[in-house]
Amino acid sequence: MRSLGTAVGAAALLVALVGCATSQPGGDAGAGPTLTTAPSSPSSAPPSEEFESPVPPGGTAVPEARVDATALPEGSPRAVWTEADGSVLGVIGQEAGCGRAGVEVAEQSAQVVKVVLVETLPKDQQVCTMDIRYPPLTAKLDAPLGERSVVLSTRQEQR
Repeated sequence: MRSLGTAVGAAALLVALVGCATSQPGGDAGAGPTLTTAPSSPSSAPPSEEFESPVPPGGTAVPEARVDATALPEGSPRAVWTEADGSVLGVIGQEAGCGRAGVEVAEQSAQVVKVVLVETLPKDQQVCTMDIRYPPLTAKLDAPLGERSVVLSTRQEQR
C-alpha cells in the first residue's frame, strides 16, 4: 500500500513538471504558468460591475441622475447613498499608501448638497504601501436629502 502512495505522488509530480515545461501561447517553452490573482477583498478593489452594489445593507442608492460627479477623476467611484432617515449621506472614498480618505459637506441648500472627498497625505516623507483602498464614508446632513442633487468634488491636503 505504501508503494502505491509513492507511485501516485511521483505521477502527480511528473504531471506538474511536464505542465510547467510545455510551451505557453505567446511565450517561451519552459516559461512556466502565469499566475493571476484577484483582490483579497472588495474594499481593496474599485467598486464596479463585478460587485452587485457598493451601497451597504440598509442604505438607499441616490439615482445617478441626481449625482454630479463630473469633477471627479476618471475611474473614481461615483456611488452615493443615504442611510437612516436620509440625513446620512454615504460615498465611496479613495485613498492610497499613507493617505487617508474623508468626506466633508461643503454646502447644503434646498436644491443641492455639495460634498468634497478629501485625501489627507502626511507632510513628512514616509515609506508607504503602494495600494489603493476604497473605504465607504458617511457625513451627517442638516436635513434628509430628499430630492436634492449631490455634487461631488475632490481635494488633497497634507497634515
